[in-house]
Amino acid sequence: MKKTVILGATPNSGRYAWLAATRLAQHGHEIVPIGIKDGRIAGVDILKGQPAIKGVDTITLYLNAGRQREYYDYILSLHPQRIIFNPGAENPELAKLATDHGIETVEGCTLVMLSIGTY
Repeated sequence: MKKTVILGATPNSGRYAWLAATRLAQHGHEIVPIGIKDGRIAGVDILKGQPAIKGVDTITLYLNAGRQREYYDYILSLHPQRIIFNPGAENPELAKLATDHGIETVEGCTLVMLSIGTY
């Protein structure tokens, strides 16, 4: 299973980031939700800031491009295998940085990928 960082996680069950975290956990993936609000998703505490995390396979983004800038160095430092830019999180600048560092980038939807078996 793929350790997945959900950047832009929220305890609000009406948000796609919450739904994605829940579905990832249901599919057996280890989730690491990172956000700005306290809470839990699928029994996992939402972390704040830029915590050190090892063994990251995927970062799935639920932040718009402007909000992502402060995380560029952090994202690259986690050395993920891939970054998923969910709808509304597309960012050519970060995608190029990631590609230059050998990280696969995907413009897609984590929820759709899980539902059709391409995650």
